[in-house]
Amino acid sequence: MELGFLKSLVIVLGVSALVVFLLHRLKIPSIVGFLVAGAIIGPYGIGVLKDVHSIEIMAEIGVVLLLFTIGIEFSMARLIRIKKAVIAGGGIQVLLTIALSATAAYLLTGNANRSVFFGFLIALSSTAIVLKMLAEKGETDSPHGRIMVGILIFQDLCVVPLMLLIPALSGDVINMTDALIKMGEAALIITVVLLSARWIVPGLLHQVVRTRSRELFITTIIFLCFGIAFLTSKFGLSLALGAFLAGLTISESEYSHQATSDILPFKDSFIGMFFVSVGMLMDIGYMSDNCLTIASAVALIFGLKIITGIISALSIGSPLRTSIHAGLGIAQIGEFSFVLAVAGKASGIITGEFYQVFLSSSVVTMIMTPFILRSAPSISGWITARHLLKRIASLKRVSEGEGFPRRRHGHVIIIGFGLNGRNLAKVLKEADIPYVVLEMNSDTVREMKKRGEPIYYGDGTSKEILHKIGMDKARLLVVAISDPVSTRRIVSIARHENSDIYIIVRTRYLVEMDELRELGADEVIPEEFETSIEIFSRVLHRYNFPRNVIMDMIDKIRSGSYTALRGMELPKRHLFEKCEWLPDIEIEGFRISENLHLVGKSIAELQVRKKTGVTIIAVRRGPEVFTNPAPDFRFRAGDIILFTGERKNMVKALDYFKGEI
Repeated sequence: MELGFLKSLVIVLGVSALVVFLLHRLKIPSIVGFLVAGAIIGPYGIGVLKDVHSIEIMAEIGVVLLLFTIGIEFSMARLIRIKKAVIAGGGIQVLLTIALSATAAYLLTGNANRSVFFGFLIALSSTAIVLKMLAEKGETDSPHGRIMVGILIFQDLCVVPLMLLIPALSGDVINMTDALIKMGEAALIITVVLLSARWIVPGLLHQVVRTRSRELFITTIIFLCFGIAFLTSKFGLSLALGAFLAGLTISESEYSHQATSDILPFKDSFIGMFFVSVGMLMDIGYMSDNCLTIASAVALIFGLKIITGIISALSIGSPLRTSIHAGLGIAQIGEFSFVLAVAGKASGIITGEFYQVFLSSSVVTMIMTPFILRSAPSISGWITARHLLKRIASLKRVSEGEGFPRRRHGHVIIIGFGLNGRNLAKVLKEADIPYVVLEMNSDTVREMKKRGEPIYYGDGTSKEILHKIGMDKARLLVVAISDPVSTRRIVSIARHENSDIYIIVRTRYLVEMDELRELGADEVIPEEFETSIEIFSRVLHRYNFPRNVIMDMIDKIRSGSYTALRGMELPKRHLFEKCEWLPDIEIEGFRISENLHLVGKSIAELQVRKKTGVTIIAVRRGPEVFTNPAPDFRFRAGDIILFTGERKNMVKALDYFKGEI
């Protein structure tokens, strides 16, 4: 038995690695590679693996770990921020999908119960695939990402009532008391889990961490992950939702980042098994014999789900382009639909033929999802540019644009009012520099309006909206949003509409820099490198590098679009390898370059203490160190001055040494 399992595991890993590698060379997503590998080795392929039960177990582990890490990266605060997407967006999407799908199925079959059940199957989307794609692209917190996540959470919450309604659709009488008890149990367990995130889990992890045992910490994290997922599943909820809730409980503690780093290797090892197990469901022979029927079913599924996804996103105030992107993202069938289909087949609601058509078309939608998500930005941009939808969008923008400011001149436009946007607004307000903020979160706009912020609701990718906030007269544009596709489009439009405007863009990743500069951005600030700059500057400061040397390095890196850091040659060893001669006080350093006014001057002539208030405690000249130099000590190019004093005086001294005061 053990060798049989090991054989299955070796086959799955070997074939998956080969297929994923070959498809990667063709730039095809790894998810598709795992699905294809499953189809090849499964019972309907070459039949290497006929018993898929053990693979399905590992697949469930992969889904649990994926949703667990997503939950950790989320937080209760972020979940509350997307409550509109969860409750309103998800509710509208599920109900509308069931209604439209049931209507379409009734017109084709004439069977009301089977049609409603078909609506149940279509309503759910693949949490595993969509969240994995969003996480890989860093778009979980983008506008369309938040909508998708919210709708997916609501869909997972719907698992309990949908399962409870299956007996009624099969003709059996529902025991309303039992149904209400199960619904109450599900609500109770969710409440208990969320409350434990605040009152129980942080304290438990604190006690575990105090033992300084990494093994105990990892064991506890895994126990919480699978324990909460198992507990919620016993109350009728999906394993995926339970794992997500487990992640949320960890996210509220200060140990969430360590938990994520410890779990990631397990997640990446098992998640591929899920996609392999889905691929094993593909009956290639049946699909080839019924390709027309399956193609029609796939077209119907995509059409209905894209429409309902767009409508649900629009209903919560999302722009048309973002709504289309979200609708395309959740257009596939979900993994829990397979569970519903099996239950429906066992209850006699659907026939074996219907089950095979649904199964085949569902797997096809999953295979197509990575390609659709990859092309969703281009598709949504292209559709919104068409004449008919452009007129609809313009009507929407007119209603959104009511109350825009009067024409300004020389102001700053801030796109996005997250942490970066808010900090910039504070500085501009203190400096009395006029600014306007554009934000797509209606709740944020409403809240900040009450606080007196010049903030307006609108989509920055709209040329009309940008002109309403004075793009043609603005002096500077700052793009501080988490949506890379929208960022590129905003930069392109802004540069085309105002060739003189100075554009500063924040981006997460270095790979975005070159394209944004080509589109017209004057400065691109990648978070990855700004963080590394801050780290290395502080490290060098602790090793007593002169402040002006550090600043020169930073200026060189930024002026060269961060290319200097990519191939930068730092000194082979720091300037003060042995620092026993330094007093145990806060000091600052300054290296004298050739053209500075300090060269050839003595300390007495420069009147350093009188003009700046600092005391020079040492000067390093090559291998020599002059401690407490005399007033007649003359500086040379290359000397490094060490001085101390109050912080404000030290800053003043740096400016004085540079000749700026």
